[in-house]
Amino acid sequence: MGNNRRMAWLEVLRAGARTTVQDRGRVGHASLGVGVAGAADITAHDCANRLVGNDPSAAALEVTLGGLQIRAVGPATIAVTGAPTPLTINGAPGPLYSTIHLQDGDQVALGIALAGLRSYLAVRGGIDVPAVLGSRCTDTLSGIGPEPIRDSVRLLIGNLHGELPIENFVPPPAPATDPVELRIHMGPRDDWFTPDSRTALVRQTWEVTADTDRVGTRLEGPAPLLRANQGELPSEGMVTGALQVPPNGMPVLFLVDHPVTGGYPVIAVVVEDDIPAAAQLRPGSRIRFHRV
Repeated sequence: MGNNRRMAWLEVLRAGARTTVQDRGRVGHASLGVGVAGAADITAHDCANRLVGNDPSAAALEVTLGGLQIRAVGPATIAVTGAPTPLTINGAPGPLYSTIHLQDGDQVALGIALAGLRSYLAVRGGIDVPAVLGSRCTDTLSGIGPEPIRDSVRLLIGNLHGELPIENFVPPPAPATDPVELRIHMGPRDDWFTPDSRTALVRQTWEVTADTDRVGTRLEGPAPLLRANQGELPSEGMVTGALQVPPNGMPVLFLVDHPVTGGYPVIAVVVEDDIPAAAQLRPGSRIRFHRV
């Protein structure tokens, strides 16, 4: 990576509220108490990498609600995907879900997301930070990986790229429905809840509270989910998409930085293909769960 280190980097002029380095995650270390983490919306992350010809393992920037501003030092090729965010290049509107070639000194700014929550900025070659346990991602719960992005940081560009794609644009995904429908598999502890509560999980409309981050999203609904079993549950393994129900009866949807174990019963798990949609839920978003 020596030549790229000398040739180009990204200078962060404004970091935004919650910008982190993310890749496809830190797989295979749950037995050590280390979660997978990685990009919350893996679909948008991978799309940005493809648009700049990166290896799938290349790290990108995950930007929450926008607010990022960077300057290219040397030429660079980028793409921005995910939440529909006003994008400008040197003050002029720029396209999302497109390959963008920058010259030395060009400035890129992401405004406040109009919908959704997380955007992804990939640079050709990837963000070059040291890998920890095989990944460059930031795990905000454990603190493993690079620190969250701060103003004035210089981000080196790596060399994890191949040929640029033939097409330099892909259609963005359709706008989210209201309410957003997330498919779930019931269990493993749905038998800890009353039949009425199991029915209410899929019949009620749930709302995302302000208490949401990469660890999880707290939900509110018309009525709490009530237990049939009041016993104490020993800690057991947790997965991304788990709907864990604490004593107040309002479920918590675990996202990518979730703890690897938990002691409250999990009534259902969101299917893996719907995790990217869950990652784009912002406070006030409404959800309906669909049993499969």
